Amino acid sequence: MNLSHFLVRGSLALTAMLLLCACRADLYTGLPEQEANEMIALLLHNGLSTTKVEAKDGTDTVTVDQTQFAAAVDLLQAHGLPRTKFSTINEVFQPSGLVASPVQEQARYLWALGQELSKTVSEIDGVLTARVQVVLPDNDLMKRESTPSSASVFIRYDENSQVSRLVSQIKALVANSVQGLSYDKVAIVMVPVARAELPPPVPMTAMAWQDPTILGVAGIAAFLLVLLGFRKTIAALVRYPRSGRAATNG
Repeated sequence: MNLSHFLVRGSLALTAMLLLCACRADLYTGLPEQEANEMIALLLHNGLSTTKVEAKDGTDTVTVDQTQFAAAVDLLQAHGLPRTKFSTINEVFQPSGLVASPVQEQARYLWALGQELSKTVSEIDGVLTARVQVVLPDNDLMKRESTPSSASVFIRYDENSQVSRLVSQIKALVANSVQGLSYDKVAIVMVPVARAELPPPVPMTAMAWQDPTILGVAGIAAFLLVLLGFRKTIAALVRYPRSGRAATNG
C-alpha cells in the first residue's frame, strides 16, 4: 500500500469517526414498547432526530442526536414522559418465607392499593403526575363510634387539558375502589402546570462543530487531506521537473 492510499483511507476512517462522535446518545433505556413509541412520536413531531433500539429482554432504548440531548430531555419532562413506574399488587405481595405481622400486612395492602390507584389516575389524558394515599383506620369493634376511611389525591396536570373538569369523576373512582370509603372523604389537590415554550431544536450540523472532540478529529482529517495534496504536488515536480520550473517562472 503506497502513501497516497494510506492517507486516503486514514482520512475516510477519521471522517467516519467524526460522524460516529456526532451521532447518537441513549436518552432512556428499559422502556416498554408503547411508552417508547409515544416518546419517539413526540420527539419527531418537535423536529428532534431520534431512533428506537430494541434490547434482548424486549425493552426499548430511545436515542437522540448528542447535540439535541438536553432539548429532548426538557421536551419529554414537559409532557410527563417517561411515566412514573408504580408497584403492582403482585409485586408487593410476593411470597416470602417470613410470616408478616398484621401491621405489616396492613401497610403492604395500603401501599399496593395506593400504587394501583395512582397508576389508574395517571393514565387519564393530561395528568402528568398522580399520587393517591389511602388511610384505613384500625377501628376497635368495642368502640361505639368508628373513624371513617379517607384518601388524599395529588394531581399535577397540563393546564391546557380537561383534567380540571374531572374532579368529581376522580373522587368517585377512588371512593368506589376502597371498601368503606365515602365520596366526601376523598380530598383532591389539583396543580396546573403550564408547559414552557421550548426553543426550536438546533440542527446537528450547527452544533456538532462546537464539540472539542469533533473539532480535533476534523482537524486531523483535514491535515491528512492537505498532506495528501502536498505529496501529489511534490511527486509531480519530481516527475516533471521542467514543466514544474516553467510553471513557477510563469
